[in-house]
Amino acid sequence: MNAIELSGRGAVVTGGASGLGLASAKAYLSAGATVEIWDLRQGKLDEAAGVLSPFGRVFTRVVDVSQHEHVAREAVAAQEVLGSVDILLNCAGAAAFQSLSETTNENWRMNMAVNLDGPFYTSRAFSPAMVGRGWGRIINVSSMAGKEGNAGACAYSASKAGLIGFTKSIGKELARTGVTVNAIAPALFDTPLVASAFASQQADRQAVFEKIPMGRMGRVEEAAALALWIASDLCSFTTGFTFDLSGGRATY
Repeated sequence: MNAIELSGRGAVVTGGASGLGLASAKAYLSAGATVEIWDLRQGKLDEAAGVLSPFGRVFTRVVDVSQHEHVAREAVAAQEVLGSVDILLNCAGAAAFQSLSETTNENWRMNMAVNLDGPFYTSRAFSPAMVGRGWGRIINVSSMAGKEGNAGACAYSASKAGLIGFTKSIGKELARTGVTVNAIAPALFDTPLVASAFASQQADRQAVFEKIPMGRMGRVEEAAALALWIASDLCSFTTGFTFDLSGGRATY
């Protein structure tokens, strides 16, 4: 009786070819939604589509979410393919960690462009039609780094903190339209992004790991379960909120 039903809904998942995005796309498909996944490389998208196709109708699209003109153009095409985009999961992310003295202008801008500009561009592109239909779900994947500020990751932490503020702002702005806007703040998860970010910093990875009271990394299926619930009719009176997904690490 508590099964989540998304039949008739169209969903766009950025960063949907791997990690949390891929797991969430699978959950949306399994609940009956039609899904389009966005990523930077067609090869990754093709591989992900092979994984996802047994669960429902999935489409792929190469999109650079850091480029506003590209997002605006491809958003129109996505709405034509799906009929409507009712759910937007902003999962595309960049995580290049450097200390303050080592952070280059390019590194700073890359983190901001993908982690903060991207959700702004996609939300701006898809929200008007959601408002027009009187129903929509925008879900932004932030990070515990956006709440706490991780040492050695000033650009990443700042971008994810900005995403939380963005979520609060447009959540309030759209609160009476039928469109909810929420965020998820994961701690350390077993994803390719985390693996690449900590590839040469095992000590830093262990330090973050030790902050998790449950004593383990999160599983992508656990993130997908939360993303599925937030995208459903069951989550109807929460907006502008950031959900903890940290194994007990969050204290506020």
